[in-house]
Amino acid sequence: MRGPKKHLKRLNAPSHWMLDKMGGIFAPRPSSGPHKMTECLPLLLVLRNRLRYALTAREVTKILMDRLVKVDKKVRKDNKFPTGFMDVIELEKTGDRFRMLYDPKGRFVLHRIDA
Repeated sequence: MRGPKKHLKRLNAPSHWMLDKMGGIFAPRPSSGPHKMTECLPLLLVLRNRLRYALTAREVTKILMDRLVKVDKKVRKDNKFPTGFMDVIELEKTGDRFRMLYDPKGRFVLHRIDA
């Protein structure tokens, strides 16, 4: 096998992603970017599992391809983009802004920002 690994099984995913064991075989492996794999949450999991803006990964991809999501004031179209601590996620149509923070147990929490 040459190069970096392309796939990630659900059981090998970081536990702070809080993925259920029986929800399929694979988890979205974050693409390379500003945060490490163990210290980030892919944009797909943010929109689908945490914010519940979509039910499936295909719906998340459609939302992102319509250029509706900004991470730190920059449009991101990669559904595996790694979002991490203190990143601001902005949704154009709803006008919502969220900041990625940690809760006391070390899991990511999306804190709504007013303004």
